Amino acid sequence: MASSGKVDGVFRMRSLGTATAGITDQYADGKAAKVWQLYIGDQSSRTQNYKTFLVNLLRQKRVSTIFDTACGTGVDSVMLLEEGFQMTSSDASDKMLKVAHKTRWERRKEASFEDWVIEEANWLTLEDDIEKPAGGFDAVICMGNSFAHLPDFHGDQSDHKKCFENFNSMVKPGGIFIIDHRNYDYILANGKSPAKNIYYNSSHIQDIKTSVLYVNNKPNLITLDYFMNVDAMYADSNQFRLSYYPHTLQGFSSLCREAFGPRAKHTVYADFKPLNVEPEPSFYIHVVEKPL
Repeated sequence: MASSGKVDGVFRMRSLGTATAGITDQYADGKAAKVWQLYIGDQSSRTQNYKTFLVNLLRQKRVSTIFDTACGTGVDSVMLLEEGFQMTSSDASDKMLKVAHKTRWERRKEASFEDWVIEEANWLTLEDDIEKPAGGFDAVICMGNSFAHLPDFHGDQSDHKKCFENFNSMVKPGGIFIIDHRNYDYILANGKSPAKNIYYNSSHIQDIKTSVLYVNNKPNLITLDYFMNVDAMYADSNQFRLSYYPHTLQGFSSLCREAFGPRAKHTVYADFKPLNVEPEPSFYIHVVEKPL
């Protein structure tokens, strides 16, 4: 990736070669996908927090079928398959899905992996792209700050609202929806992310540069340029750029309430803890229980 963020004077929100139609595939140039496992870092420590929170929550709600709407390379889906859940997984990036497909093939002799459904899907057209069980999935998840990859193309968050309507349609009555996002309130106030990160703790991350794009005096896009310290075999992917819509906690909570209705129970966690316990989290996790 060129070091400059501009091409012909136009600010770039993605690495070069990335598609722009539909939901943006920011991984299309293959750079982030190639080093994603290195970016995630030590998965054992990630497991201690993330896996315990997620699996315990899913089991408390007696979940069996799960739709992972942003599976990427399949890290979370594999974790949940190994815990005995029935998985349907999708992503908008075929580059990321190639890794998931490879994992399914390598572990095809395991019953849960043989039945693992993997599809390329668009959040805006989930009803057309994904075959759901009768009534819907017990749980739908969208983790790893994935939803923030979708920009606000029209300036009114209409695409965001449509996606949330589709998420709602995938969840069965009485089921749950789990989605997270970075603490963009902190980033907008401080110009950088919180020092700690509950998901990604890689020793290969050398630096992250943060840029905020304003439109009509409102924050419209946050761009993170990642600089990785990697072996020579990954040298062509040691820099990549990802961009996000800066969802505030209040705004994101409104999206949840609008899509699932006033009767839905909506709980927000801060780095897997109650909000009052962690005042400056790196991530917010929203758990919405769809009413019967």
